[in-house]
Amino acid sequence: MDIRKLVVEFVGTFFLVFTIGMVVIAPGADALAPLAIGSVLMVMVFAGGHISGAHYNPAVTFSLLLRGLIEINEAIGYWIVQIIAAVIAALFVGMIKPDMPADVMVGSVGIVPVFLAEFLFTFVLVYVIHNVATAKANDGNSFYGLAIGFTVLAGAYAVGGVSGGAFNPAVFIGGAVMKIFSWGYSWLYFLAQLTAAASAAFLFNYVDDGK
Repeated sequence: MDIRKLVVEFVGTFFLVFTIGMVVIAPGADALAPLAIGSVLMVMVFAGGHISGAHYNPAVTFSLLLRGLIEINEAIGYWIVQIIAAVIAALFVGMIKPDMPADVMVGSVGIVPVFLAEFLFTFVLVYVIHNVATAKANDGNSFYGLAIGFTVLAGAYAVGGVSGGAFNPAVFIGGAVMKIFSWGYSWLYFLAQLTAAASAAFLFNYVDDGK
């Protein structure tokens, strides 16, 4: 286990979840919140991609595991660090914003709309990552962080009003700690996100010619 990779995963996941809490919970950034979230993901991907692969998302790690691009012991380490970073980030937001939400911000939700929203944009996020960050044809490109950040930006604007735009189990966990999401719907978010990640891996393997 390369500790440097785990440190990078911690830093990237921490700042992603921390930024989400700071711009979503009042006083936040309102309509500009997705721009801040997509931007911080973009810069963290550029900052850590050459060290850890810049997953910052257990669903991404799961998808890369299915493709054999990461070993199971390393994946488990990534998952543990990503979740710990998300929880700590939520606690930091709570220290900076003592008037945290009294009630869950994304409370009662429609199961089908939320599943579709989380599935579709987790799928496209992971699919984009496979193509821009792992495909041999795009090896060494300079746009991968921008592509990944803008995918989350688009998703947050498109379906943020439906599901809250998590697309990431660590974001959901950190968000639940901050009362953005409801713990009672964790099964729904995780099911959508992990099935989307698996689907993206299988589709990429099907369409990629390996060149």
